[in-house]
Amino acid sequence: MKVSVFRKEHFNAAHRLHNPSWNDEKNNTVFGKCNNPSFHGHNYEVIVRLTGEVDPDTGYVYDMKILSDLIKDHVLNRFDHKNLNLDVPEFKDLNPTAENIVIVIYNTLRKEIADKFDLKVTLFETERNFVEYPVG
Repeated sequence: MKVSVFRKEHFNAAHRLHNPSWNDEKNNTVFGKCNNPSFHGHNYEVIVRLTGEVDPDTGYVYDMKILSDLIKDHVLNRFDHKNLNLDVPEFKDLNPTAENIVIVIYNTLRKEIADKFDLKVTLFETERNFVEYPVG
């Protein structure tokens, strides 16, 4: 039988939503206040879900201390109190929308977690706006 375990963390980061191939008018029309040239910030909340079989020896699906450390090392230390556009290499040429951020987090963690575990990442940009990857 499979069980899902969850770890919730948070980080604070600034970003600007902007498409450099568009003119200022189109960027402002599409992204509004999120296109502020001086950036803006969010208090993000990230929830990582792992699903797998319960290990009969430990009773764990996954050691939550190890999961916590992975999230800290590979997500929080890279994103927390950073300007995503300027400080995180993945967003040099990728618009740091919530959708793109959750995919980057997923891809980063997927490399660190064995394939026998199903991984899903939920990212709250605000209390009311959140994204999840992968879908299904």
